[in-house]
Amino acid sequence: MSRIRVAYTAGAAIGPELFRFYRSMGINLKQFYGQTETCAYVCLQPDGQIKFDSVGQPAPGVEIRIADNGEVLVKGPMLLKEYYKRPDATAESINADGYFMTGDAGFLDEDGHLKIIDRAKDVGKLSNGAMFAPNYIENKLKFFQHIKEVVCFGHERDMVCAFVNIDVSAVGNWAERRGIAYSGYADLAGKPEVLELIRECVEQINADLVHDTMVADSQIHRFLVLHKELDPDDDELTRTRKVRRNFVAEKYKVLIDALYEGKANQFIETEVKFEDGRRGKVSADLKIIDAKTFPIVKKAA
Repeated sequence: MSRIRVAYTAGAAIGPELFRFYRSMGINLKQFYGQTETCAYVCLQPDGQIKFDSVGQPAPGVEIRIADNGEVLVKGPMLLKEYYKRPDATAESINADGYFMTGDAGFLDEDGHLKIIDRAKDVGKLSNGAMFAPNYIENKLKFFQHIKEVVCFGHERDMVCAFVNIDVSAVGNWAERRGIAYSGYADLAGKPEVLELIRECVEQINADLVHDTMVADSQIHRFLVLHKELDPDDDELTRTRKVRRNFVAEKYKVLIDALYEGKANQFIETEVKFEDGRRGKVSADLKIIDAKTFPIVKKAA
């Protein structure tokens, strides 16, 4: 690796800690953004202008617009002319102004760096009209070593609330170092010390979100730590560990209602499937935590 002069990361975002690790080794690692239709050439980070949460500035010759729904639109000499013998697909992907519709939602910050926040089709709106990008918030939280999975809710609601799954290995080690005894996942997830640990993580993300005008309203107001891990065997995740958001919302409707009704706790009993095929039930009285939110920072005109 000592011979590497520059390295790029693309695709799904990597965590800030991993980014810092490689750069601390002297590797000039930078973010890169593009798609097949753009010959993988849309944005890159210039030397000396590295941001862990951006994909860089538009490359030379590339124009970027942000549509009203937050979708990133790009134009430039690198753009495909058309899909081979697919005029219908071409018309669906390139608008009347000649911009390619990437399908990604994002925004340009004050330095002209593009931040990708979600797939455009997954972006909703809060009841006040502000953008709600659940994957963006969830991924920020999952960068914490103690958090394994997050599901955020907020579309057409007045605030964002969340379910959190702890990483039982990381939190278990954390608890053992502090002499906190526990008997299993549900017991550990309900410990007051663990709830405080997760609250600190949530509030760190809220403090970060407040500086991004497009998503500042998406700070998490209330959350709970689930009594079980979301599991593909219980149909809560796909086999590639993507959250089945609608299924989870229906299955745990009583918990979502409790979050938005201002309750301090909620009892739930859930059917689970064990590895040997047997079925059983796990129950818990879940404590609902209020997280600190921060006043939105208004940009100077």
